Order: sequence, then structure tokens, then C-alpha cells
Amino acid sequence: MTAFAGFGDGAVEFYDGLLADNSKAYWTDHRAIYEDDVRGPMLALLADLEPEFGEGKVFRPYRDVRFSADKTPYKTHCGGYTAPFYVEVSSEGMLAAGGYYAMAPDQLGRFRTAVDDERRGEDLRARLADATAGGLTVGGATLKTRPRGTPADHPRLDLLRHTGLYVSRRWPPDDVLHGPRARDRVRKVWRAAGPVTEWLADHVGPSDQPRR
Repeated sequence: MTAFAGFGDGAVEFYDGLLADNSKAYWTDHRAIYEDDVRGPMLALLADLEPEFGEGKVFRPYRDVRFSADKTPYKTHCGGYTAPFYVEVSSEGMLAAGGYYAMAPDQLGRFRTAVDDERRGEDLRARLADATAGGLTVGGATLKTRPRGTPADHPRLDLLRHTGLYVSRRWPPDDVLHGPRARDRVRKVWRAAGPVTEWLADHVGPSDQPRR
């Protein structure tokens, strides 16, 4: 596989068009652009990053519509990952992230136990503060209320509300997206996310529950 040279010139326009016409006809007519300007470069990007972060994979472009009111067939972005790191390209540009997008019940239990602990919980807060100072954004779904049994004055209630936790950075479409420096952006974010993902690996880890 050739080295990553940037996403193709048609990548952003491809997803602009898919947002306007999320149909099999559009996909079929523009599939070559997806393969050449989106999926191919994403595979090359992950291959370039593999020596440091491990083997990566590209998510399938098809949406699972079985339990969704939205029946549009295609995802409006292309995502690649090497757990716990993620990269995405879409009409909005590029996103790089590290962490757990959503935690299974057993993971959530371990996460809350660790955050409730003074030493481990404050350690996580410090790592998130460092990531934020470095230009990353803390994300992840949160409860609107507090977890059952958690006092209203818990010093880390904001963290305990998380059901997913990651740090990320997004770039709008620009010339860098279409050149090799896009790889450097992803690498820098994944490295900066390392302390947070290490905390999650040490105190939460993968789910032991079978996938549905």
C-alpha cells in the first residue's frame, strides 16, 4: 500500500452530496470517488499510523437501520479506528479522538467506582485538564441526572454523569486535509489523548459482556 498523501479532492464534496441525496442511486454513481478519495486514503492513513498505534480498520459505510427511525442507508462520514483511537472524515472536515465513545454496563460500573475514588478520580480530572490545555475537547454522552445513589454534592459529579468519555479535536475542510500533514494532525491528537486512554485502560478496560 502506498503511503498516505491526504484525502482526495473529492472527499468533502462526496459527503456534501450524500447529505443532500442519501440514496443507493447517488452512492452507485459516486462510488469510485468514495473508494479513491475517501476509503483508500483512510486505509493508507491507518497503515502509516500502525507502527505506533496498532492495526487499524475502516468502519463499513452502511448504516444499521433496523432499530432506527432514520432509514437513510449510508453513513455521512468515514470512520477509521485502532481502539481506543478514532479518526473520521466528512463534509465537516476531519476529527481525531481517543477514549470510549460509549461504555457497556460493566464498563460503566468500573468507571464510576474509579471516579468515586479520590486518588483515581482526581487523577482522571488532571489528565482531562491537561488534554484540554493542549487543545482537545472533552466529549461523551452524559446523564441529565446523577447516577443512582450519588450524593448531589459529590466533588466529581460531572465525571460520574458520563456514560462515554473521550477527548477529540476537529478541523474544518482545508488544504491540510488533502495532504500528508493530515496524518500529523491525527498522530498528535492520539498521542495527546494517551494519558486519558491509559487511565481508561487501567481502570475500566474492555467490556466482558457479549455484543448484542
